[in-house]
Amino acid sequence: MTDTFRADDLVIHRIVEQEGGFLDPFDMLPDLTVETMAAERDWLTAAGGLAPDGRLSLAFQTYVVRTPHHVVLVDSCIGNDKHRPTRPDWHGKTDTRFMDGLAAAGVSVDDVDYVMCTHLHADHVGWNTRLENGRWVPTFPKARYVFGAREFAHWQAADAKAPVFPFQDSVLPVVEAGRADLVAGDHAIGDHVRLMPTPGHTPGHVSIVFGKGRDAAVAPGDLIHSPLQALFPDLSTKFDVDRVEAARTRRDFLERYTDTDTLCCMAHFPSPSVGRIRPWRDGFRCVAGGGS
Repeated sequence: MTDTFRADDLVIHRIVEQEGGFLDPFDMLPDLTVETMAAERDWLTAAGGLAPDGRLSLAFQTYVVRTPHHVVLVDSCIGNDKHRPTRPDWHGKTDTRFMDGLAAAGVSVDDVDYVMCTHLHADHVGWNTRLENGRWVPTFPKARYVFGAREFAHWQAADAKAPVFPFQDSVLPVVEAGRADLVAGDHAIGDHVRLMPTPGHTPGHVSIVFGKGRDAAVAPGDLIHSPLQALFPDLSTKFDVDRVEAARTRRDFLERYTDTDTLCCMAHFPSPSVGRIRPWRDGFRCVAGGGS
C-alpha cells in the first residue's frame, strides 16, 4: 500500500509493510483497565484500532518525504531475512511488499538521500540493510543514515552485554560501510528537516520535523502507537523504557500540535495513519486528512 500526502512544499509517501493485529491491549498497555477498554471499544474498533480478534491493530510503515532539496526516508520498517525469533511475522520473511511500495511511489533505492531513524528498534531499522552474498549491506547505497548519537550509544552498550540482533544486522553494517552520521538531538538538514528530542520510548528517541519556517509535517515514531493513547496520553506501552517520561513527552507533543495544521505521520496508527491533532473529550485524537 502506498498513499501520498502533501503539506506546503513537501510530498509525503506512506509505504506500508505490514498492518493488522499485534498484541492484546492489556499486554501492550499495562495501565489500561478493563473498564476503560469496555467503554472505548466501539469507537476504537470503528477507527481500525482493534483487529477482529481483539488485538490492537498496528501498521508497520515508512514515510518517504520529498523536500525541495532531498528525498528523506523515515524509519525503514521490518526488513527481509532478519533474525527475529520473538516475532513470527517478521522472522526471516522474504516478501516484496516494501520494495513494491517504494516502486509504486516512484522511488528507487538510489533516489534516497537520507535515511532517518526515530530510534533503533527492529521495526524501524529493518530495511537499513539487505542481505547480499551472505553479507548485510546498506539498502540505500547513496544515502547518509542519520542516527541519534544518544540512541546509538544506548544500543551499543546493550549489545555489548547481550546480542541485539537489529543493532547487529541493521545498524552496525551501515556504520562499517561509512554511511552513518551520529548526530545530536537537535540536528538539522538544510532548512526543511530537523530532529526534535522526544525521549521515553527509548533514551534517544527523536521525532522528525519537516517544513521551511514552520512544522508542516512531523513523524513522531514510537512516541505514540495507538489512537487510544491520544485520548489517554498517560497510557504508556510495555516497550517504553521510561513509561513516565514517555507519557509526559506524548502529552507535550499532543498539546504542541493540537489545533494546528501540522500533518502528523504516525508510525503505527491504523490506516490512513496520517492526520492532524485535535482536542477530543479530555484528550486528543488524530483526524485523518491531507491525502491524495
